[in-house]
Amino acid sequence: MKKYTLKKELFKADDTFVDQKKNFLIDYRNQLNPAQYEAVSSVNGPHLIIAGAGTGKTRTITYRVAYLVELGVHPESILLLTFTRRAAQEMLRRASILLDARCEKVAGGTFHSFANSTLRQYAPLIGFESTFTILDQGDAEDVVNLLRTQMKLDTRERRFPRKKTLFDIFSKAVNRLVPIPEVISGEYPHFEQHTEDILHLQKAYEMYKAQYNLMDYDDMLIYLRKLLRDNDAVRTKISERYKYIMVDEYQDTNRIQAEIVKLLSSRHENVLVVGDDSQSIYSFRGATIRNILDFPEEHPNCKIIKLEENYRSTQPILNLTNEILRRARA
Repeated sequence: MKKYTLKKELFKADDTFVDQKKNFLIDYRNQLNPAQYEAVSSVNGPHLIIAGAGTGKTRTITYRVAYLVELGVHPESILLLTFTRRAAQEMLRRASILLDARCEKVAGGTFHSFANSTLRQYAPLIGFESTFTILDQGDAEDVVNLLRTQMKLDTRERRFPRKKTLFDIFSKAVNRLVPIPEVISGEYPHFEQHTEDILHLQKAYEMYKAQYNLMDYDDMLIYLRKLLRDNDAVRTKISERYKYIMVDEYQDTNRIQAEIVKLLSSRHENVLVVGDDSQSIYSFRGATIRNILDFPEEHPNCKIIKLEENYRSTQPILNLTNEILRRARA
């Protein structure tokens, strides 16, 4: 078995150099397997962690939060982005149990919750008031239906898309960063004759939201990206505030979210993303596996670490799974 030794390395945390050979309260080396320990103790720079189901992904993220805090990184300088608020809360709760209550001060949540809190601080820069209202999907569909009726698109002899279908078309175009006609021709060809009317309706929807200070969930990501991309001072301030960024389930991010991650880490490149390159369940929402595949190219000097020890399945099941994956890639 390969023998691992801890090298003396220095890194800069909150403008103070910290020695990694300091005494830790947690015995990270012996509580983690070698790959997990490498992911936890690799601090600076971009990191891509490939973690299949059952390989201790949540454990690794939890320990990394504690590790950073023990090194002296201010908890408020750590940003943990997950796909559910519950997942972020659970990871930070475990880290607090593992270390202490400092871990509860880590900024953790979903992309949308982070966008919400950030956009309210800088709303005037994107043409909104800080009191903007967020439309959930049901509310957004109702607005689309209202406009559909006002434009008398629901009285045509030929069948016109219903509100849910229309909103799905708008949302897919946004999340995939493709034109609406491309979405219609690719997935709703039976509505191609209505493309021009659908485009007019989409413009009316955007004008309605702007008039009444409204955002839907897709807008929150679009405007966060716009804020970070178009305002150098704001991007610098936010990036310097969150000096260590972690993103869970990276295989389920869309192109906008990947751009947001890159913008957030623009000042330091201390970004670690965790994902499974064999699994993505949100492709219908615009998630793309390309985000994982392209991460090393988008983030030069990226370190790739693979978590391959499975703690959930028996070896025969793993053998079968590996064979299925091998044939799928062939």
